Order: sequence, then structure tokens, then C-alpha cells
Amino acid sequence: MSGLEPSAYKLFIDGKWEGGSRVMTVIDKFTGECVATVPVADGEAVDRAIAAARAAFPSYSRLPAHKRHEILQKATQLFDARKDVLAALIAREAGKPLKYALAELNRSVETFRFSAEEAKRIHGETVPLDASVAGEGRIGFWVRVPVGVVAAITPFNFPLNLVAHKIGPALAAGCTVVLKPASTTPLIALRMAEIFEEAGLPPGVLNVVVGPGGVVGDRMVADPRVSKVSFTGSPPVGEAIIRKAGLKKVTMELGNNSGTIIEPDADLDAAVPRCVVSAFANSGQVCISLQRLYVHRDVAVEFTRRFVEATKALKVGNPLDHDIDIGPMIEEGEAIRAEAWIREAIDQGATLLCGGKREGRILYPTVLADVSPAMKVMCEEAFAPLVSIVIYDSFEEAVRLVDDSPFGLQAGIYTNDIKKAFYAIDRIDAGGVMINDSSIFRVDHMPYGGNKLSGLGREGVPFAVEEMTTIKMVMIKP
Repeated sequence: MSGLEPSAYKLFIDGKWEGGSRVMTVIDKFTGECVATVPVADGEAVDRAIAAARAAFPSYSRLPAHKRHEILQKATQLFDARKDVLAALIAREAGKPLKYALAELNRSVETFRFSAEEAKRIHGETVPLDASVAGEGRIGFWVRVPVGVVAAITPFNFPLNLVAHKIGPALAAGCTVVLKPASTTPLIALRMAEIFEEAGLPPGVLNVVVGPGGVVGDRMVADPRVSKVSFTGSPPVGEAIIRKAGLKKVTMELGNNSGTIIEPDADLDAAVPRCVVSAFANSGQVCISLQRLYVHRDVAVEFTRRFVEATKALKVGNPLDHDIDIGPMIEEGEAIRAEAWIREAIDQGATLLCGGKREGRILYPTVLADVSPAMKVMCEEAFAPLVSIVIYDSFEEAVRLVDDSPFGLQAGIYTNDIKKAFYAIDRIDAGGVMINDSSIFRVDHMPYGGNKLSGLGREGVPFAVEEMTTIKMVMIKP
């Protein structure tokens, strides 16, 4: 693919770049212009990609750890050297403001670097078999081995870093991969494949196919040659995948409607700008975006005033402009849906503090008050630049309200009272509780994942490697 014009992308199967009989258009989400065309994989192409991954697995799984490290490290260096160009591509195909696209590139570089490091750390342990009478005279140890072919299905909102969180650990562990990126944002994933090809990854180890979930995703998930499915997306699709996957290992990173609590002792100078970014970065299209904001009555007036002022100051426009905070949502239909939720909430008694306006794909950052728990803006995942402020009187009440959700990905608590912090940690059923930060905090080597409808398993490079390996027990009787 090296030297190929941006308007003529191809699929990557078994180390070769392939066209197809059907192509789809990838558009600039702000201008609507065509960025590129990409072939749509049919069932036969998916089968060949899986076959290539399966054929490459025996040799790649035995590739020494230092060689897997070298490939990942070389790819990391190439990503770092090209991050400005790649960030501009993300800004166009995802509608993500350039400063956030650059932040995603920097995180992706770090994710691949963590993966390179982790390739050298995969190990096992000895087992004292003679702790059992039946184990006398025997030596025991276990090792971690790669599971096989990984089917990776990724979303549009972090089209490189969420791919990196699947590809990096899989390659570090010795697995081979078939990747289906989101059809709205496939270009950066294909550029990633080009970089890994340049870094020396053997043919068949990484394959990238693009197309609808009903054709490409379902076929990948159901194929018996696939040993693990790693999916990031919505709970209904995740549940459908689990039903189709059968006896495979699965990791599911699903939805959330994240809550954050602001206590009276919170540092508002720190909390306000952080919560604004947490609610509206990437137009709220982040699994851990701040959607429900619980503010103690003693600071509610001051916090709300500052929060609304800061929200109104956000700049809306073309993502390629360096000072833009809010760009378009991924599809106009999603902006229309979120706008309808806002109107419905207002009709049910909510107060619009700012925003609520839509221009095509762009939904202006919106703050609501006087909401109730049954409103869609509160009880479902908005995945839009939309946050609701709720006033509370007691910390116990706020913790209960944050936890009163079918989701459980992450939550945030602003307080300097250590007892309150541990009270919340103990009672909020979520994959992560962030103290003196919002729900949106994540670094790429920490365990990341949710409880309840928010998912199964954990990502974060070391933890994803565990998910992509299995334990082999060895006993030796001298």
C-alpha cells in the first residue's frame, strides 16, 4: 500500500493489498467530501483473512519474544514519526478536533510501546506439586501461551487507539489477528496495517477487512478457527456477539452513562474545566464521557455558573482547525437522535442551561438541569455532547444515584475526605472509581473495563495480554 493515493485504499489480507467488486465511500465528517474509497469485504474475503491468520499462527506464536518486541517497537517509532499526518486523517474521517486526534496518536504510540514492552514480560510460575501427597517427586510449572486467532471488532470514536488496544497485546502475546474497523472510520486502521507491514510483521499475522457487521463481523465471530473475540461497541451488539461466538474467549467493552460527584470541599478550579472536557471531548462520543453530574447543594450555584460559562466558551467548527473544541458527530442520524432526547427531556420538565442547537452533524454542547432519573438523557447512554446536572444533599444519596444505573464502567468523585472516597469505592459497582478526577480518566496500561451492562473482561495492555493467552500446565516426573 506504500505510495498509494489516499482515495484508493485496499484491504489487507495475508500480507497483500486487495481490491474488491464493491467499494464504500469514507467522507470528511465536517465537509461531507469524499476522503477515500475502500473495498467492502464479502464472505469469501473474510474466510481468506481468517485462513491466513490461522495459517500464520503456528510460526508467529513461536517467534521469540525479543523479535515480537522488535516489530512492535519499530511500529511504535513509525507511528511517532508520522503522528501529525495520521492525526489529520483521524480528524477528517472521525470528525475529531485535531487537538484530540493528536492526543489519540500520542496515546496510541504509548499503547504500542507498552505492548512492545509486555512482549518480554509474559511468563509463568512454578507450582509446588509436593504440597499434595499425590505430587511427591514431581516438578510442576505453568506457562502462558497465545490463544490463537483473535477477531477484533473496533468502533469509530478512537479509531486508532482502540485498535491499538486489541492489536498491540495480541501481537505481543503471539496471536494472529483479523481486524474489522468501524465502516465510518476504516482508513487509520489500514494505515496501521501499512506501518506494521513496514515494521516487518510476517504475512497473515494481521489482516484488515472492512464491511458491515452482518457480513464481516458475524462471519468472523462465528468461525470455529477464531479462538477469541475482542469487541468494543454497544451492549446489544455485544450480547449478540456472545450468542454467536460459542465456546470462545470474549472481551466486551460496552456502554456507560458515567457519573461524577462534586462534594462541597472539591477544588472547583480543577473540577470545572476537567468536567467540561470530560463531558464534551470528541463530542461526548467516549464510553467514559461524563453524562451525569451530581453537585452538592452548597456549591451547586457556583459550580453550575462556572460550568455553563466554560461550556459556552467552547469553539465549534472544522476539526482541522487547531483551536476547535467541538466537531461533528459521526453521523447526522446520531445528532438527530441526541437532539430528540434533549427535546424530550425539556418536554418532561428539564431546563436547558445552554446548547441544544443542531447544525447537520454538529450538536452544540448541551447542559441540562432539573432532570429526572427516568429521562433518556439520564438512564441511557447519550454518546453525544450532553450532560445533566443534578443537585444532591447528602453524599450517601449521591453515591446511590451514581450506582443506580444498568451500566458500571467508571465513575468520578471530587472530595478531599478520605472516608467519603472509600465509602464510594466500596459502594459503586463499576470497573473504575476515580478520586479527584472525573469518570473519563484512563491511561493505557491500567485495567480498563466495566461491570453490569458495561462489559466483560479487561483491557489495558498487561491485562489484555492475559485475556489473549491461556495457561498451559506442565508436570514432569523425573
